[in-house]
Amino acid sequence: MPTIVAHHNITKGSKHWLTSPKRKELFGPLGVTNIRTFVDSQNPNRVAVMMDVPDMNALMAAMQTKAAADAMAFDGVVPESLVILVES
Repeated sequence: MPTIVAHHNITKGSKHWLTSPKRKELFGPLGVTNIRTFVDSQNPNRVAVMMDVPDMNALMAAMQTKAAADAMAFDGVVPESLVILVES
């Protein structure tokens, strides 16, 4: 099961992003586990998540859905800033 790191910018503040239930709502049904959150101490509008993903194809397909777009909008994620790194 690969571990991924995804980093991106946010517009609604780190407190809102950190307390959002949307990560678990979106990724939980995909079997994603061990979700950890990070905030850049120099720029709190730059954040990251690290998580264990059992099926990368399912994750990438889910990221293309309206549910993912809605979750990102709720969290204030700037979609064009999203970068996903896969453990190798």
